[in-house]
Amino acid sequence: QVHVVESGGGLVQAGSSLRLSCTASGRTFSNYGLAWFRQAPGKDREFVGAISWGVGRTSYTDSVSGRFTISRDNAKNTLYLQMNSLKPEDTAVYYCAANHYGRASARAAEYDYWGQGTQVTVSS
Repeated sequence: QVHVVESGGGLVQAGSSLRLSCTASGRTFSNYGLAWFRQAPGKDREFVGAISWGVGRTSYTDSVSGRFTISRDNAKNTLYLQMNSLKPEDTAVYYCAANHYGRASARAAEYDYWGQGTQVTVSS
């Protein structure tokens, strides 16, 4: 049984930073592509950023590029999302996901495993 758990969310002021973590158990994800998605109230789930296996190629949605950094520690089976210069529009539930293709894909349909999400709220 694969279990993916996010942590690190919270309530912060605009301009602050947060680091989200995602830890997987039951399977090693060193060969998996990993990603963060988010869903704001009343909106569809959207891609935030992803990292491939191997060389760790990353991709980001335009609205977070330059502010967010995704990284992984395969030894700890953990994915991170460093979020800087947070804005109120970053408020959402953030989800971690893993795909067995190993790609840094922006397509939610390609991901096999999902966490339950962690709430990030940014006040103005």
